[in-house]
Amino acid sequence: MNADEERQFHEFVAARSRSLLQTAYLLTGDWEQGRDLLQTALASTARRWSKLRDREQPEIYVRRALYHAQVDRFRLLNWGWETVTDSVPDQPSAQGANGADAVVQRQDIMTALRRLPRRQRAVIVLRYFEDRPDSEIAAILGVAQGTVRSQTRKALVMLRTTLAEAGPSASSNASGRGVTA
Repeated sequence: MNADEERQFHEFVAARSRSLLQTAYLLTGDWEQGRDLLQTALASTARRWSKLRDREQPEIYVRRALYHAQVDRFRLLNWGWETVTDSVPDQPSAQGANGADAVVQRQDIMTALRRLPRRQRAVIVLRYFEDRPDSEIAAILGVAQGTVRSQTRKALVMLRTTLAEAGPSASSNASGRGVTA
């Protein structure tokens, strides 16, 4: 990478890292794992920066790298290298009724997101948390737009079921979020 390409890469990272970190967090469900995932994707992108065909849209490449890095991590987790638990170790503090309810609702949503298969989670994150259209989601994930729509539908059914089982705090947040099929 020459000096000009390095400057462009640093400008891209400075401009987009906050949004990319949010996506990584939503894919992993954990800020530290999200930071690690983003660093992995950015390192991959840096190695290929001079070879990117579309220098105007490197974000799609980075988001694809995030998704694929998460898939790789998911495979490692399922091979038993790390232990995944269903319970959140920290409980919300007593911040008052509204603050505590918001924390519980957020935990319920994050728990439900973690239970989704990796592709369904990626589709939900890209559509509802990043407000991306089907065509862009399909490009990022390397699938057809019909696959994006079917994975969205399946994910929403699973989220609704999981949140309904979690209790009234989760279902009230799910309906307030505006997530519909």
